[in-house]
Amino acid sequence: MSERGSGLRERKKQLARQQISDVATGLFLERGFDEVTIAEVAEAAGVAKMTVTNYFPRKEDLVFDQHVELASHASQAIAGRASGESALAALHRAYFEALRRQDASVGLASVGFVKMITGSPALLARLREIDEQREVAIADTLAAETGTETGEDITLAVAAAQLAAVHRVLFRQAFRMTLEGKTRAETTDELADLARQAFDQLEPSLGGYAIR
Repeated sequence: MSERGSGLRERKKQLARQQISDVATGLFLERGFDEVTIAEVAEAAGVAKMTVTNYFPRKEDLVFDQHVELASHASQAIAGRASGESALAALHRAYFEALRRQDASVGLASVGFVKMITGSPALLARLREIDEQREVAIADTLAAETGTETGEDITLAVAAAQLAAVHRVLFRQAFRMTLEGKTRAETTDELADLARQAFDQLEPSLGGYAIR
């Protein structure tokens, strides 16, 4: 198969995956995540149930269809940091870039979407798993640079936990503001203020850590 044909095939798969996720999310918003079955999603999307499970082995990832990006965004920012830039500075920069883009990775979402997640123990549990995956990804990135095994260096482990915690805390703050009825603009402005405070709080301990 040619490179062009392979690319077209992959594009079609991504479009099909997104369409299934969009249909599922619509059903979940209407009826509640726990009230909708995979079979009902398949029927509404016009595909076989096996097609849904092939794209989404876990029902929760029909909602968190970008879970890989959510878990890896921070570690990728750290891995791509500039010469002379610390891991904390890279994460700080990447967070504000995402906030300016109104990116889902910072927790900006509609009221209905946030209510759906916070009202489902299964979705909250999946969100916590993504948080843990983010921390592991950060630790693995830092460990690869130093040639150590993840878990061997307590300084690295604590730094990864703190760096990941910033994203987790700010993400939940975005949800809180949305549920309080704040506008997207108000939430964005407040998140920017909170993010500055959070990153400044870590500066004394991590400002000089993992400088490239």
